[in-house]
Amino acid sequence: MKTMVFAIYKPKEGSREELMKILDQHVPTLREYGMVSDRTAYMAQSTDNHLIEVFEWKSEEAKRAAHEHPAVAAIWEKMFALCSFAKMNDLPESDQEFPNFELIK
Repeated sequence: MKTMVFAIYKPKEGSREELMKILDQHVPTLREYGMVSDRTAYMAQSTDNHLIEVFEWKSEEAKRAAHEHPAVAAIWEKMFALCSFAKMNDLPESDQEFPNFELIK
């Protein structure tokens, strides 16, 4: 079963630009190793500057494999240094019936 993920990142102070460079590699790397679909991935931001990455896992097995793949782990390690991870209810828009986000990629 394919699933869509909303990965939500809160950039650390002064790290947004560097985080964006790493995120530019994230989905292409997952795609290179057959973990995500060819559907368009999106990057948006909330009004308080959380970054929201939306993409589709190919399967549960692919999602699990990502957690064990060295190339993906290297990207995630860099991300951990540059941001914290958030939940949908951390976003100011989470209390809206139809939340809208600024599309940045």
